[in-house]
Formats: sequence, C-alpha cells, structure tokens
Amino acid sequence: MAKAAVQPHTSTIFDFFTVPTTESVDSCSMGADSITSVHSGRGANVVQQLASAGEPGAGDNPGAGRRVRYLRNEAAPSAQRMILGNTLRRQRTSLGMNQQEAAYRLPGSSSKVSRIESGHHQFKEDDLAKFFRMYSITDPTEQERMLEVAAAANEPAWWQPWSWAAPKFLQAVVSFEDMATRMRSYEPLQLHALIQTRAYSQAVIERGPGSRKERDALTELREERKARFSLLPEGKRLIVIIDEVTLRRPVGSPSVMREQLEHLLNLSDDPRYAFRLAELGRYDLPVDLGPTTIFDFEGILPTLVYAEGYDGGLIIQDEKDVDNRSKAFDALRVASLAPHPTARKISDILMRSYRR
Repeated sequence: MAKAAVQPHTSTIFDFFTVPTTESVDSCSMGADSITSVHSGRGANVVQQLASAGEPGAGDNPGAGRRVRYLRNEAAPSAQRMILGNTLRRQRTSLGMNQQEAAYRLPGSSSKVSRIESGHHQFKEDDLAKFFRMYSITDPTEQERMLEVAAAANEPAWWQPWSWAAPKFLQAVVSFEDMATRMRSYEPLQLHALIQTRAYSQAVIERGPGSRKERDALTELREERKARFSLLPEGKRLIVIIDEVTLRRPVGSPSVMREQLEHLLNLSDDPRYAFRLAELGRYDLPVDLGPTTIFDFEGILPTLVYAEGYDGGLIIQDEKDVDNRSKAFDALRVASLAPHPTARKISDILMRSYRR
C-alpha cells in the first residue's frame, strides 16, 4: 500500500485566500468581503480574480435539471475543475450565449460544453484557446490566469496514492475539503471524519466493506486529510454540530471513546474548529436534515452540499435545495448548545461514561 507522508505546506489554489480571524469562529455570516489576497506576483489572485469576473448566470434553462446527483463509483468533478468551469459559464452567460450556440462555435457538442462547465471534463490548452476566442478573452494576463488554474486542475491530486481504495465520491469530497473556506457539518451517526482520532477512525472503517488492505488505506487517507486540514491557514473553518448520540454510542472500546472525547476537548481550543451539541432529551430538536456537510467557497464557487449515504453520497448544487439545507442547518445550530456549554457537556460525558 502506498503511503504519502504529510509534506510541508506548499502553494495551492486555496493559498490565494485567507480569512480574518477577528470574527467569531462559530459565526455563520462570513461574507465574500472576508476574503483577502495574501500573495503577490505570478499566480497571485488567480482564482479570486476569476471569481470576481461576474456573478454566476442562472443557466440556459433554470427549470431544466436540479443539479442533484447521487454518486457511488462514477467520476465526480473536483473542486478545481468546477472553479474553471464555473468561470467559463459566467463568461458565456455574460455574453447572452446559450450552450448550444457555444457548442456550434467551439465546434463541439452541447454535452461537451456542459461537461466542461460542470467540471467533468479535463481541460486542454487547445480547448481553452478556443474559448478565449469565442468569449473575446483577449487580455494576456487573464488568459494566463485561466491557464494556470487549468494546469492546477489537471495535476495529479495529492490523494492519488489512495485512489485505488477510495471511492470516487469520497475523492470529490476530499477536493471540496481542500478548496472550501468554511465547512458546516451535522453527522447524527458518527463523528465527522476530520475530528476523529486514528483509533476511532479505524474502528468505524473496520465495520465497512473491503479487504484489510483497502480498509488500512482508507484509514491512512483519513489521517492525511486531518493532517492537511491542520496545516491550512487559520482562516479555514470547520463548524460541527455534534449529535449527543455519537458521544454515547460506544465505538471500538472504552479507551477509544475516552481518547476521542479528550481529543474533542483539545480541538475545541483550536480556532479552526467550532462545536455545538444537539442534546438528547430535548423535545422537537430540528435534526431532520440528516447527515449534511455544507461547503462554502466564498466567491470562487457557489456553496454546495454533500449528504453521505451508506454506499455513496448526494452532491447538491441546486440553489434552492442548498438554501433549504443551509437554513435547516442554521436552525439546528441555533437550537443546539453553544461552544462553551458543549465543551462542558463533553467533559461531563467523558467523566461519567468513560473514566470509571
């Protein structure tokens, strides 16, 4: 099994952004104005300047297709490709051009244009040159920025050593984790992957399908995801509503749970994490949204939602559905314990249930 060690933090598309830390970590009102550039020179502001080219268009036919897909092992778009595809879509709609007309001028099929704009098609320099001519993108600097993003999108992903074991939907989620500036998550069945200890992760993954080699690879991938999250700028946010059930349902052994709850208490002091607790025994707590992770990209991509199932995951990009999930998450967040009472509750459960 190939294992890639965590490397010192190097520049990625995400590095073009940082979010001021003066705002409360638990706030759900971060706006696009919170993002500022931290780099200069070649490659600086690439994604930010592409994102500011104009607001996303409503599409050729807002009523056609709800942009909700359940993924198992079919290819899913990476966040990097989605960024460039979204940029091209905005250029097209700003010209009042539909996909059929763009396909005719390319030339190509409307399905190819659709795949490129949705991030499902690998970007080729020749194709981009055609889009530059078709959309009158003549500024050499802007062309260079888009070519840089395309090159980054086409590079092998860091999780490539584990791609043989990780299903395609999981690889898409990992790319969203890399690019998002904020993640909001509620998991009613188990703790979020990025806040699990290694022992807890192993116990959860051991219950799943696959060979011993595959399960070991998935454990290593999860460890790498956590390590990389810890190396990212402090402006990155993970807001998690922890269901009390996940703290009281034993996983692994008492020592595994003891270590896990101690880990949560340690993370609660880290500004990257904000925890709230959906308590047991509370009547009418709005937990109906189920497993949900909301990825906010703050201008470089529209917000999207991932809802994991037993053998796949639902990726939701439809604006109305995303808004409904976001409102449901915020309702549960407000109804849940605030961060400091959450830490006290975790400490109480640790003492009463796992330190006997």
